[in-house]
Amino acid sequence: MKHSIVLIGFMGTGKTEVGKVLSKRLKFNFFDIDNLIEEKTGLKINNIFKKFRENYFRQIEAQIVKEISKEDFAVIACGGGTALNRDNIAILRAKSVIINLYACAEVIYERIKKNNDRPILKCQDPLIKIKELLQVRKDVYINCDFSFNTGGLSILEVVEGLINKINWFHFCV
Repeated sequence: MKHSIVLIGFMGTGKTEVGKVLSKRLKFNFFDIDNLIEEKTGLKINNIFKKFRENYFRQIEAQIVKEISKEDFAVIACGGGTALNRDNIAILRAKSVIINLYACAEVIYERIKKNNDRPILKCQDPLIKIKELLQVRKDVYINCDFSFNTGGLSILEVVEGLINKINWFHFCV
């Protein structure tokens, strides 16, 4: 039986906010990998990318995944790129149900467009960039136990839907 829940998916799909509420409902601990990286390095993710580049960030991320994967009864919100490393997912899958949260590119853009900390928005056409990245990451995000569309739903609606699916998933496994 898997005792933790891992939320993967593209930025702006609700992993952190849904994860916080879901963990309270289930009385699980909540961990946000991006926040843990910032705590460990003392730097905002944007600054880690500027100062040290993505490779360094991914190394720290992999360390955090190894540490956090040992937790039981946890909800873990991954960064948008955590699932790009197959080892991360394999480690997390050992004790966790992996759930892909998704939404269409337009919904994602509307959710993140006012956030200045998103490097993806620092380009000529962020919506086109989001569509490109969603296409590139499509196969990575489907490597999960199930997917859930967060588009057009409130956080509470997503949480209720996830709880129903998680209960069904555990019944069937």
